[in-house]
Amino acid sequence: MFKLKRCFRYALLIFPFCVLFLSCQRSGQSLCQDQELSSGWAIHAGAELTGKEVSGAKIDTIGWYPATVPSTVLAALVKDGKYKNPYFGENLSRIPTEQFRQPWWYRNEFVLNKKQAARHIRLTFNGINYRANIWLNQEQIASADSTFGAYRRFRFDITGHICSGKNVLAVEVFPPKPGDFTIGFVDWNPMPPDSAMGIWRDVQLEFSGPVAIDRPFVQTKLDLETLDQAAITISTVLDNRTGESQSGELKGEIGGIEFQQSYSLNPHEQKKITFSPAKFKQLNVQNPKPWWPNNLGEPNLYQLTLSVSANKQTSDMRSVRFGIREVSDYFNDEGHRGYKINGKKIVIRGGGWTDDMMLVEDPEKIESQIKYVRHMNLNTIRLEGFWGNSQTLFDLCDKYGILVMAGWSCQWEWKNLVGKETDEFGGIKSPEDIALVSEYLRDQILWLRNHPSIFVWVLGSDKLPRPKLEQKYEEILPGLDDTRPTLRSCGTKVSEVSGPTGVKMNGPYDYVPPVYWYTDTTHGGAFGFNTETGPGPQPPPLESIEKMIPKDHLWPIDSVWNFHCNRGMFRTMERYLDALDQRYGPPENVKDFAMKAQITNYEAIRAMFEAFSVNKFKTTGIIQWMLNSAWPAMFWQLYDYYLMPNGAFYGTKTASQPLNIVYNYGDNGIYVVSDKLNSFKNFQAEIRMLNLQSETVFSKDIRINMDENTSKKILNLPEMEGITPVYFVDLKLKSDMGKVVGSNFYWLSTKKDVPDDAKSLWYVTPTKEYADFTSLRGLPQVAINVQHRFEKTGKNRKVTVTMENPTNNLAFFIELKVTGDKSGQTILPVFWDDNYVSILPGETRTISATFAEQDLNGEKPVFSYEGWNVVAGE
Repeated sequence: MFKLKRCFRYALLIFPFCVLFLSCQRSGQSLCQDQELSSGWAIHAGAELTGKEVSGAKIDTIGWYPATVPSTVLAALVKDGKYKNPYFGENLSRIPTEQFRQPWWYRNEFVLNKKQAARHIRLTFNGINYRANIWLNQEQIASADSTFGAYRRFRFDITGHICSGKNVLAVEVFPPKPGDFTIGFVDWNPMPPDSAMGIWRDVQLEFSGPVAIDRPFVQTKLDLETLDQAAITISTVLDNRTGESQSGELKGEIGGIEFQQSYSLNPHEQKKITFSPAKFKQLNVQNPKPWWPNNLGEPNLYQLTLSVSANKQTSDMRSVRFGIREVSDYFNDEGHRGYKINGKKIVIRGGGWTDDMMLVEDPEKIESQIKYVRHMNLNTIRLEGFWGNSQTLFDLCDKYGILVMAGWSCQWEWKNLVGKETDEFGGIKSPEDIALVSEYLRDQILWLRNHPSIFVWVLGSDKLPRPKLEQKYEEILPGLDDTRPTLRSCGTKVSEVSGPTGVKMNGPYDYVPPVYWYTDTTHGGAFGFNTETGPGPQPPPLESIEKMIPKDHLWPIDSVWNFHCNRGMFRTMERYLDALDQRYGPPENVKDFAMKAQITNYEAIRAMFEAFSVNKFKTTGIIQWMLNSAWPAMFWQLYDYYLMPNGAFYGTKTASQPLNIVYNYGDNGIYVVSDKLNSFKNFQAEIRMLNLQSETVFSKDIRINMDENTSKKILNLPEMEGITPVYFVDLKLKSDMGKVVGSNFYWLSTKKDVPDDAKSLWYVTPTKEYADFTSLRGLPQVAINVQHRFEKTGKNRKVTVTMENPTNNLAFFIELKVTGDKSGQTILPVFWDDNYVSILPGETRTISATFAEQDLNGEKPVFSYEGWNVVAGE
């Protein structure tokens, strides 16, 4: 049996979507080329099969299911058509689970040429859930008693034990059992029937000469006063993979900056080599281009290439993409933790990320989602867990300037989730548990640490790590990464090892009205860093509801709808539906419900994000729970599984404008908020109040000056006696050149929402009195004048829509859509400048959207619109 070695694999980043694929060149010929074993797999339930026969060349694979890797067992079966449309209705609940309580075999035949087979070769598994026996060419190279753990990464030296021509790799995967520290989805959605068993991350053959480059790491420091100088430190481990001494040169290059040093290695020695800016002056970079998160600057990236020689020939070459940036945390005067990027305070604004329920990774879909994050003016995603079959998600966050909170989920902290007894520190108790999870963290950090987008390692979710585990983290972290802070828990905790967390996780997770975020001072309101929270359900538009709910269950809401809610306290939308009924009136049908849901979604989420902006830097961060969904769902999403934005998407986009003018539901004030790193003068705020008949009852223009990165109150709205039960506030912020740089439109009620603070629970503060918007039903029907045009822009299409309201009445809450001419389905993803818009009497608005030509699938685009009181049209 081959000797198993722990995998401390380097992060390799060449292009945003690439898999590992690098060549070492000499005399124009390829010396080495890493190979991903992704295609040509087959899987089979296999308690009766042996590793020797499965890894042999003569086994009959008739009846096996074809697969690609990475893939869970269930994902492969669904792809092969054994289970059709598992996310529709209640189909998921009908998939038998007994078949996943036994081991499954993964088998792959791959071919190497003579040059490849003569190289030094390592076989790397980046993720197996949960245990595995591994066989190669009828020899067992690893056993399940040592090859286990969903977040461990394994490397096997197979040099000399592989042949030119056909080779056979067989992996017997055992499912996780209760008590195992596995992959989980908590209460966001059902657990997949196979418990995500399988080879869930990539499998690679890594080739090199006698000396290999391992674990390259780039550390950067900036002059935070001027940002005009950066110091770069580069380290890597050189691995002598032979029984003979080796010597040669290690060379590096970054955008024309070159450096090198000699090395010598004893037989089988591994040695860390460092290029420091103190010794290599060229690594002190003048006028660097820093990496910035969204809306603060450009996410500039650099590339490091390292090559090592042995016997005067290139032995290995590796490349790493990185950003020059510096991250730090701080505590404000109230004791809340905040973060700085390149020395600048930033309000963290983001959402909780989850992968597909079956861990299916579609790079195009992931890119669309990260573009959505940027489009909504957010700057962060939080991963409760280390998600991703590959580094694609992190590459894209690097590219688009989206910060990442990466770290552990709460699934190991609660008995019902981990499957064994827990206490105040969760379920990681024994020395063996502590050793395993410590190795998890080591492997994930070494895999991901070069990504500039990751700004914090999260070491606990709802609870703190056990002190012995936290002490273990303290021991290993300095040797792994000191370029970013850690967060020991996402809840308000005080550790005996590291002190206060300085953040909070006090809810809510269910519906609360807009005023809550401004007036609550003890739970989830706008103070500190709320690491996960939100106003509960966010049902999608009708088109998506029809994709997940069978026709005979579309109305009224029933158990099939609830199956697509969450779990535990969130298995129904009861509180949300009660609020919708009382505030806007009970829906007459599913279409009416979908429209009122988007209004509710928009209004609820906008106030949350705006409250945390208005109160900067008393507030330091807000993570909406959640950003996306692992399957078609009704809860916790700014866009749905199909990439359909809902009202909360555009409420978030408006609330998070880098220059914004905001109505404060708590004090009836108007605020201007700037995320810009520069000040401005002679801007103008235009404030108008209108009654239900669209008559102006108050207006005021205010000249303002603003410092950088701040919030400023500019006006208290007057209390209007005798105003209609529903009234409107229209806000515009114009630059000194008269250009609109921020705008907002609110519908308000003279009957106020009243949260019942005395009855707050961990997941919600109830509402004892609701606002009344039912008089909106009396708005007159309005016909607006609309013109639109489509044009091609490279690989995209753009639609530009001009809407004029020629009437004396408000055109309220207009949804704009682009659909296919044959399917009638919305073209997704789609990037509207704005949506769910309202147009005042006599006002003209021009709004555009872009979408990819390929997403038309050969159809012609059709524009249409409809609104609350607007005659639908095209």
